[in-house]
Amino acid sequence: YTAQLKKVYGASSLKAAAVGFVLVAVFMVAVYFIMGLAASFALGIYTALIVILLNLFEITLTLPGIAGIILSIGMAVDANVIIFARIREEMGTGKTVQSSIKIGFEKAFSAILDGNVTTLIAALVLGIMGSGTVKGFAQTLALGIVLSMFTALVITKQLLKALYALGLKNEKIYGVGKERKIISFLSKKAVFFGISIAVILGGFAVMGVNKASTGNALNYSLEFVGGTSTNVTFNEDMSIEDVDADVVPHIEAITGDGNVQTQKVAGTNEVIFKTRTLTVEERERFRDTMAEKFSVDAEKITAETISSTISKEMQSDAVVAILVASVFMLIYIWFRFKDIRFGTSAVLALLHDVLVVLAFYAVAKVSVSSTFIACMLTIVGYSINATIVIFDRIRENMAMMGKKDDLKEVVDRSISQTLSRSIFTSLTTFFMVASLYVFGVSSVREFALP
Repeated sequence: YTAQLKKVYGASSLKAAAVGFVLVAVFMVAVYFIMGLAASFALGIYTALIVILLNLFEITLTLPGIAGIILSIGMAVDANVIIFARIREEMGTGKTVQSSIKIGFEKAFSAILDGNVTTLIAALVLGIMGSGTVKGFAQTLALGIVLSMFTALVITKQLLKALYALGLKNEKIYGVGKERKIISFLSKKAVFFGISIAVILGGFAVMGVNKASTGNALNYSLEFVGGTSTNVTFNEDMSIEDVDADVVPHIEAITGDGNVQTQKVAGTNEVIFKTRTLTVEERERFRDTMAEKFSVDAEKITAETISSTISKEMQSDAVVAILVASVFMLIYIWFRFKDIRFGTSAVLALLHDVLVVLAFYAVAKVSVSSTFIACMLTIVGYSINATIVIFDRIRENMAMMGKKDDLKEVVDRSISQTLSRSIFTSLTTFFMVASLYVFGVSSVREFALP
């Protein structure tokens, strides 16, 4: 069964990764010119290394594990974007290309280090305290973080030096940074806070309505609440890929739920379909559909109720692991930034992102399965990294503050200076996740969409 799952996830994920990688490479070259080309080569090396090490350490690649790799690819691109923005800023002050490359890497180092170490702390805590899918996520994320830092700080740097040595010295092919207009973000904070609070409270309100109408605040999958296991004997030996492509969509139309698990019985034409708990009417529709669409003998279709596979203990373990990871991240940020406001704000921003995605789960009625855990862990890792990059620039600008300087202006300037990085990194990660949504099977899409 594991091998069959890996075949399904592997085929779709490999195609998604290939498309996502090409989109990221094209984007990086289009935005950062010769530096983007170097980053694309480095990212290719990173991808090859992570595949080799996954095999070397014999790490089982689960869906949360794939999520960890996607997050680490996003962070690998992020590190390059931070470096390139710094190089362009230095060139904008009149420095030479060679000098700008050297200073750009030096100035970008603290943001890359803090962002990656903070996420690595979360991965280590989740790896020690988590179980099952959480541990798989932590393993691939930790491996990816170490590799992404190495490729960004070593391989990209050496590639840029090599390209420069080959004669590519014209500053136009690197791009010169321009002074950005400072946007007054904090003057609109009441609007931003109001929108966020409305979305989060709206999510809780919808959860209350769901609870009253269905008995559950969220659309829990069979892994959380149990469901129905239906055995169907087909007239031919269908591959698991064919089952997912041809049969599963009909079942999803009956259940209205994208979380359908398939399992072949070795040496037979029998396939087991696990879905949410089906009503008597839905079981009849299931039988009729199989008979009508695939000429299956309805008398050979059997169904039974199954219990949940994700226990309350596993759920609480995951929550506790995330909370402990958040505490350790807060302590690290407090230590590095010498100000408790940074750590507290980072954790609050992380909590905000998790609650907004939770609201989406409630409103869109996306199935809450093991992919939910993978999604939330990805949000936690990505959120803290994005926040740290901005905080690093605020810390740098605060060190140069004069007595007459207003902290509000320093924060607005810092956000404006890192705005392109925030947008570009989000876009490149979006390419990867969107590719997963387009090419993935149902369970993968249910991770990608939120």
